[in-house]
Amino acid sequence: MLARDCYSLLRPIGRFGGRLAGRFILPIDVLSYLDRLLDPLTDALTPESASALLELRADAEVQARMEELRRKANEGTLTPDEDAEYKDFVEAVDLVSIMQAKARRFLSRQAA
Repeated sequence: MLARDCYSLLRPIGRFGGRLAGRFILPIDVLSYLDRLLDPLTDALTPESASALLELRADAEVQARMEELRRKANEGTLTPDEDAEYKDFVEAVDLVSIMQAKARRFLSRQAA
């Protein structure tokens, strides 16, 4: 499951990109740029689409694959292809997490 913010599995931890405890980390600056780049999408949100974004979860097959890659990353046994696949997953989690945060803000403003 990609959990509430998608970050229960992978979370950027520092200001600098890299790898920490088997987790790939995007620099805060990159996340900020991505957040700003996605701002116009907030204008297209509806209560229904925002709620749907908050419900977005990985299916069981994706979850299992990511757990396997996470385990191998922690053990330092990822192949180059697996490393690329894992990095792609982390980037997707970042994107979804930013959109979910925007959806939560949108819904909280609608309720106010």
